[in-house]
Amino acid sequence: MSATGPGIGQAGQARTCIDGAPRNSAHTFYRDALRHLQACGVPFLLGGAYALSHYANVQRDTKDLDIFVRPTDCRRALDTLAQLGFRTELTFTHWLGKAHCGEHFIDVIFSSGNGICRVDDAWFMHAVDVVVWEIPVQIVPAEEMIWSKAYIMERDRYDGADIAHVLRARGRDLDWPRLLERFAGHWRVLLSHLVLFAFIYPDEPAPIPSAILHALLERAGTDITRRASSDPRCQGTLLSILQYRDDVEGWGYRDARLPPSGTMTREEIARWTAAFTIS
Repeated sequence: MSATGPGIGQAGQARTCIDGAPRNSAHTFYRDALRHLQACGVPFLLGGAYALSHYANVQRDTKDLDIFVRPTDCRRALDTLAQLGFRTELTFTHWLGKAHCGEHFIDVIFSSGNGICRVDDAWFMHAVDVVVWEIPVQIVPAEEMIWSKAYIMERDRYDGADIAHVLRARGRDLDWPRLLERFAGHWRVLLSHLVLFAFIYPDEPAPIPSAILHALLERAGTDITRRASSDPRCQGTLLSILQYRDDVEGWGYRDARLPPSGTMTREEIARWTAAFTIS
């Protein structure tokens, strides 16, 4: 998907990207985009660095803006941003679109790279009201932020520090039953981050309910012995795009991103992998 065209700026003036560069600052680009999405009635949530700053007081320079939408609203969001003159594309059919203006861009996110963390109504039900650039918006819930970041364990990117910082600042206020429900069959991923939190902050009282941690540790202790399967899965592909290719391409493991355990098609996996393959 791609589209370009004239748009309307803050004061009703035509605003486009000139010679591949934004006419105004990055904040103006983002502000115009948020206001236009709101004016057109496109429901979205703000995430990324702005949500991390709100929840954990972690300040991070960024050249992009992350907005989260329901899958059914992705095309509408991209078409709406195209009305402002931004170049838009459905970059990956299983989770991501983009709107470009010069060096700046907006990620339009409706799932996760592994196809697990799809944006649904609960994201909006539990969203938090904030004001960004004098615009009232909502940011992604802390629980969904932890859920979507927990699987990012690449060689060159690991979001565990973000999770630790959110837990440190907001752990006592989290909806832990809902967070556990999000991880469902992937509770070991959540447990790994909780164990690391105790390592990272050994001298602070844990903001994690002891009952939650004890239940997960007990479950891990009784889950050590498992039966061999005739069709073994590798779930490492849910954590890293490239580091478990040998497992699924040469060692006979079934890729957990594929049905029935996953939601991605082979074509989507191939395109997503190709984007990160270094020739």
